[in-house]
Amino acid sequence: MVIFLKRTDTLDKYVIRGGRQLHGEVDISGAKNAAVAIIPAALMVKGVCRLENIPEISDTDKLLQILSRMGARVSYLGKNAVELDCTSVHMSDDIYDMTRTIRASYYLIGSMLGRFGEAKSTMPGGCNFGVRPIDQHIKGMVALGAEMDTGGGFITAKAKGGRLRGCKIFLDKVSVGATINVMLAATLAEGRTVIENVAREPHIVDLANFLNSMGADIRGAGTDVIKIRGVDSLHGGAYTLIPDQIEAGTYMAAVTATGGEIILNNVIPKHLECISAKLTEMGAEVEEYGDRVLVRRTQPLRHTNLKTRPYPGFPTDMQPQLSTVLCLADGVSVVTEGIWDNRYKYVNELRKMGAEIQVDGKTAIIEGPVQLRGAPVAACDLRAGAAMLIAGLVAEGETTIEDVIYIERGYQDFVGKLQRLGADVRVVSVPDEPCPAVPDVG
Repeated sequence: MVIFLKRTDTLDKYVIRGGRQLHGEVDISGAKNAAVAIIPAALMVKGVCRLENIPEISDTDKLLQILSRMGARVSYLGKNAVELDCTSVHMSDDIYDMTRTIRASYYLIGSMLGRFGEAKSTMPGGCNFGVRPIDQHIKGMVALGAEMDTGGGFITAKAKGGRLRGCKIFLDKVSVGATINVMLAATLAEGRTVIENVAREPHIVDLANFLNSMGADIRGAGTDVIKIRGVDSLHGGAYTLIPDQIEAGTYMAAVTATGGEIILNNVIPKHLECISAKLTEMGAEVEEYGDRVLVRRTQPLRHTNLKTRPYPGFPTDMQPQLSTVLCLADGVSVVTEGIWDNRYKYVNELRKMGAEIQVDGKTAIIEGPVQLRGAPVAACDLRAGAAMLIAGLVAEGETTIEDVIYIERGYQDFVGKLQRLGADVRVVSVPDEPCPAVPDVG
């Protein structure tokens, strides 16, 4: 069994002293959102599957442990490469303590249905910024011929006749999670499946490319219609994940906040276009060099407005980071959250540091510029935690961030990478105490 992460009887806090510009180069890790879909997809592969550019984060660690408990042979090969052999996997009740702590565990429903013709998992991990229902997931599975039950805190499913059957499915709303789950389920279904009104995010294309490299027949990923011709089985192979769009965007936001100049290595500039455009509007300079991007900021920041939308629009997972940077910009900025009902819980933490933000429903009015001041704050969720770190980098004095376990769900070696860019940030360990399961956000 693979365990990426160091296990201790302590919890960590981040302590930051702000006021330093960022300079240097940073290597961007593999995409978290691709990894948490591709690892469950490997459950359907009968053979050895080598995955490269897997980020070393807690979400991938948990999913690999879940597969191990189901009988997969899991080997960590170093340099972010993992070898999986799911030939002998089986249904197991020994995974539920882990599936209830991670949102992406619901992807196991689609892959289990494809592999076994049945599935059982806990309801996925909690959410800190509003309800994220799985009704579209269920709609897709039922259309493919599954009998579904969500009683008692579990999701159970069984394919009528032992195998799902292809069909036409129209998603009522654009949903990344439902698009991925229905893709997984349809890959080994009998016949042809057409899914309309699907999400178009880069990690959905990456999942389709992975499955196709293992023998699937999926076309149209990256458009609003995906067509899948079911196959009888998937074979082993090797696949390299795309770099993380949101990790890259977070470092771009950080240097825009602090000033300075950094180069991001291992990126796909096209995936960053909406982020680059907004940062340029605010006063940053962005230059593309193949799989590298240079970001610098030497002038005062300008206010702007932004609205989050499905890809290729501005990503909701970058909203907290950009909102933090906008606290430093001259003038009034308006931020509209177009995806989730309530993604502004981090605003109370920013106010502790002196931010002037008013929230009304899905809209935040940000007045700047302000000089943020160091304070004890908490990471409300994954991306909110990244926003707190950016705030700490520019604040006067010392900022302490608690609940950084959320941040470590999605950022590999965040502190180390920032230190190498010149930030004054360190990890401080404190005695562990019993705590509730970590909500899966972002």
